Amino acid sequence: MKKYNYIGWCMAGSLGLSAMPGQAAQPEKKQPHIILIMTDQQRWDALGCAGNEAVISPNVDRLAADGHLFCNAYTAAPSSTPARAGMLTGMSPWHHGLLGYGQVAEHYPYEMPQMLKDLGYHTLGIGKMHWHPQNVLHGFEATILDESGRVESPYFMSDYRKWFNTQAFGLDPDSTGVEWNAHEAKAYALPERLHPTVWTGDRAVEAIKGYSSEQPLFLKVSFARPHSPYDPPRRIVDMYEGREIPAPVVGDWCKDLAIDAHPEKNPEAAIGNYGVEYARNSRKYYYASVTFIDEQVGRIVDELKKKGMYDNALICFVADHGDMLGDHHLWRKTYAYEGSAAIPFIIKLPESMKSSLEPGEKIEAPVELRDLLPTFLALNGCRIPKEMDGLSLLPLLEKGKAPWREYIDIEHSTAYWADNYWCALTDGKIKYIWFFHTGEEQLFDLSKDPYELHDLSKVKASGKTLEKMRKAMAGHLQERGEEWVKDGKLVIRNKNLLYSPNYPTNKK
Repeated sequence: MKKYNYIGWCMAGSLGLSAMPGQAAQPEKKQPHIILIMTDQQRWDALGCAGNEAVISPNVDRLAADGHLFCNAYTAAPSSTPARAGMLTGMSPWHHGLLGYGQVAEHYPYEMPQMLKDLGYHTLGIGKMHWHPQNVLHGFEATILDESGRVESPYFMSDYRKWFNTQAFGLDPDSTGVEWNAHEAKAYALPERLHPTVWTGDRAVEAIKGYSSEQPLFLKVSFARPHSPYDPPRRIVDMYEGREIPAPVVGDWCKDLAIDAHPEKNPEAAIGNYGVEYARNSRKYYYASVTFIDEQVGRIVDELKKKGMYDNALICFVADHGDMLGDHHLWRKTYAYEGSAAIPFIIKLPESMKSSLEPGEKIEAPVELRDLLPTFLALNGCRIPKEMDGLSLLPLLEKGKAPWREYIDIEHSTAYWADNYWCALTDGKIKYIWFFHTGEEQLFDLSKDPYELHDLSKVKASGKTLEKMRKAMAGHLQERGEEWVKDGKLVIRNKNLLYSPNYPTNKK
């Protein structure tokens, strides 16, 4: 497979390049640091700055106040591995090749850490990568890993587990007793300092504190929470006593999903009505996990300021996907609905970049994780390869408006049950969902119904909008061939597809 040295894509006049012949020499600009903070399974509204008054997140809220929150941010494939493949490559699921919960390929032609390394960055990844093999680097000079309970090889042990054994030999890091995909909740059973959230924050602070290179730093800090287990320390859970935790929302379209469920029988079910109080308790611990991460974000930002790196840093805060938390009787991810597919997405620009936006001003354009890599390249004055589907966010961040995509595409191959195989288009105002196996459709007016309570696909007054979105979906899927779109019409498929023909090893 062909790989590219990205230096050739950089244009004259980019950061760090000399003046062209005949031009007066310009002072060389210092390349900004890039700090990418990522959480796992954090839904869009699990932040105070997103309007959820129940969530305690002062540090991330301050980051949003210094920068900009993207109100209509999505993950193109709402489970860990395809979401991370999109962020790594700047591509859509069809083009990077992973359409659902499979394996991130070992190599891609374009990879975020490698491209930034080619541009002179020191590259370091801390926390959960969820790549395959687990110790692959994709251009990072080093990774310090917390892979939770995921072990693909008997010869692999994460750096967190190795550290845990030196600190608490004989104890079980999973002794809280909550499974990795369960939605039941318990306070962390061990001393707080042993929690992987603290460990990830500690490693990030140490990396910043000890950084002395003249190179710009690309640091990815990837927390394994608030993904289950919902196991924050009791100290954080107690902060939520007396706070009004929102109940799950239930749409008028999901009666078939209202299956009576019992946590003692199946605390990991993807579908089921567990009752409002059970869901509120899960949400309380989930929000507390967000608060616990928020404390670590505060420590990271404080250390950047102490080192004099904050002002010259582009800082991103994103998640790989969300968590339904009982909305519409659904749990976890892989769904097209906002709780699963919409994510927090915040960017703080380096001080040297001028913007016509006021600090804290929100941006409504539809964006996705694939846009991060093109943004980092544009930040360094480089052209974006035509193979990338992502767009640079800098025009939006600098001016608030720019020529932009009409819709973002979202999809996921079969997960949990056969008919949960779909593709969606949204501009943040309207969302259309097409289910490949059944031909069923859903249409939501997010501008009036942000929690998708009312499916408009069978409402006569929505007929023109529905037909417009059908045509847009057919246009999006057209390149895949007649198994997907024929004579301009969407085709019902009778088989699942996890890997597209574009997957680097052509695994299908």
